Amino acid sequence: MKALAWTMLIVGVICTIGYIAHGLTGDEFSWLNGWMAGPMLLVFFVPSLFRVARMMDGVSASGRVHRVFRDAPIGIGRVVGVARTGLSVNDRPQLEIRLEVDTTDGRTLPATARELVDLTDLAAVQVGSTLPVRYLPDGRASIAADAPPHVLQDALDRVQLAKGLVTEKQLHIARAGVDAQAVVLAMNPTGEVRLDRSVVRLALRVTRPDGSRFDVTQEKAVPPTAVPQLQAGSVVRVKYLPHDESEVTVLTRLVP
Repeated sequence: MKALAWTMLIVGVICTIGYIAHGLTGDEFSWLNGWMAGPMLLVFFVPSLFRVARMMDGVSASGRVHRVFRDAPIGIGRVVGVARTGLSVNDRPQLEIRLEVDTTDGRTLPATARELVDLTDLAAVQVGSTLPVRYLPDGRASIAADAPPHVLQDALDRVQLAKGLVTEKQLHIARAGVDAQAVVLAMNPTGEVRLDRSVVRLALRVTRPDGSRFDVTQEKAVPPTAVPQLQAGSVVRVKYLPHDESEVTVLTRLVP
């Protein structure tokens, strides 16, 4: 789109020069000539092309991240505002998504992403939703649709560690622990808020791979999006260390 806009700009400039030259050397009606297309291109068409090109910036035809975001660092973005840009491609509206991006070094940065979103996916980009994004120093961002799940999980782990939401031990359990299922026996808020997360006391009954069970109670800071997944009676994935069952890591989905 940008290439087309620049091409039409060059054509418009050439035609405008011809239009002016022809008008100055002809009679009083010489200004109404074929070169008049030049000024019309510059005034009406070219600005629209550049406007659409800017709106499309960061979006590729394949649905993957634009090349300007390749190798950009991944952070965890929290949606703080959503608006339609007015552009729509194949019935997919483009949204301007304002974010607060938590980085793996513990910072929180404002950023804006412009994304073509299927109508069926609009609920995933509502205010309060959490999205993995690639971000640039100038404040632009794009949903990290190109990153494999293990890369996204690593980014989430590092962000939570940098923010003090998990400990090194909990991260070790998440990466090296044994997979298991657990039933939530109870979830009670403690009244403490850690950053934007409620601290809750979770009572879990964990089923070991051999079918035996053990109970554990622990406090965890959970994001609002994870609360519905941790209601009493819910079955959740957990990890634990066989030689130390005093603590487990609960695996909840990044985006509900």
